[in-house]
This record gives sequence, structure tokens and C-alpha cells, in this order.
Amino acid sequence: MTSINDDLIDNQQRVAIFIDGSNFYHSMDENCKRYDVDFSAFTAKVSNGRKIYRTYYYNVQRIPDRNPQAFQEQQKFLNALYNLPYFEIRMGTPKMRGEVAVEKGVDIMVATDMLQLAWTDLYDTAILVSGDGDFAYAVQAVKNLGKHVQVAAFPSNLALELANVADERILLAPKYFENLWSKKRTPQRKNVGSVSRKATSLKMRLGIGRPKKKDTELPQANNKT
Repeated sequence: MTSINDDLIDNQQRVAIFIDGSNFYHSMDENCKRYDVDFSAFTAKVSNGRKIYRTYYYNVQRIPDRNPQAFQEQQKFLNALYNLPYFEIRMGTPKMRGEVAVEKGVDIMVATDMLQLAWTDLYDTAILVSGDGDFAYAVQAVKNLGKHVQVAAFPSNLALELANVADERILLAPKYFENLWSKKRTPQRKNVGSVSRKATSLKMRLGIGRPKKKDTELPQANNKT
């Protein structure tokens, strides 16, 4: 396990990027206090000049009947991602447990894609954008197939078991995203209520909440975090 060294990058490598959307945006909330990442710029930076075979983004689908506004906002966000070249969207379906929606299956989708693409030799290096320790065994399995795995995560959100099994770590920090925002902020006074409403709307569009865990409750998009 090492931190990535730019001098050792082989630009002829094929990379596949796997983004755990829920984990990524919770980490962005905690460390950057904003979420409006330009995904085209982000994937270009994290790939570091190597050829991107494809980027895969994973999250859970909002339930339209439970929160129509959150569903519509998420669809707008996903439509923007669909327009990016070589970008695939994988959406899990929440399951109802009584009156509570729980996230199911997203981790399995990520692990399955990583392994299937490695087995068919469609990439040389996998870049997993997540700090979730549940991926440690899948990462080891990909390595056993002869592939390299880099994990991109904020140090405070990176599980030790995942850090230990990764070939290299791409350590994220607020400074890493300085030129990767889709919107530039301008200093101006804003009504606190307006800022709060905009933040809530953005969270609904991204479909994010607490750190993703199996069988954990999915908070409603308009909850305060």
C-alpha cells in the first residue's frame, strides 16, 4: 500500500473508474462542504493522463411516490451524467422495510463490475472512488486477477482494511478539488434560509445522505445533515 507517485504513472495503462456515489458525496459533505463536482474534470484528474476505458457511477434510485421533488432533482443530476462520454450509470433500487427505505445491492454491483471487467481484461488499473471497507475483499480478488487497484478517498473516510489492500491510494483533500467545481463561488452576502434551501435542493438532486451501509436507513433528501 503506497500513496500514488505521479512519476511512476504509465500513460499507456487503461483505467476503469468506479465511483461509489453515496460514499463519495458524504465524504464531500464532511470535508468540502459542497458537492457540485465537475465529473469530467474529476475523472480526468484522477486518471492522471491515462486512457479511461469507462467511468461507472453507482447510487440508489429515489422512490418517486415518497418524495417526488427529490426524485425529479435526482433525475436532472443523472441526466447530466448520462451526457458525459464513456460514463455509465448504475442505480440500485431501495427496498421498503415497513415505512423505512433501505439501500440494497449497490456494493454488489460495484464489486461485480470490477471483477467482470478485470476478468475480460478491459482495464489494467481500477480506480475505486470510495473509502468503504466492504470493498476490501473485492479489491483483493481483482488484484489476484493480475490487475492494479488504486483507491481514491479522503483519509478521514478511508477504512483501514481498504487502505491496506489497495495497491496505491489517491488521498483526496479540499485543495484537490480547487479547479474541479462545476460552479465557481463568488463572495456575496446571502440569506441564510436561501443558502439552506439551495443546499437541500442540491442534496436531493445528487441523491445523497449518510454513509452507505448495508440495510441502513436512507434519510429523506430534505433532512438536515
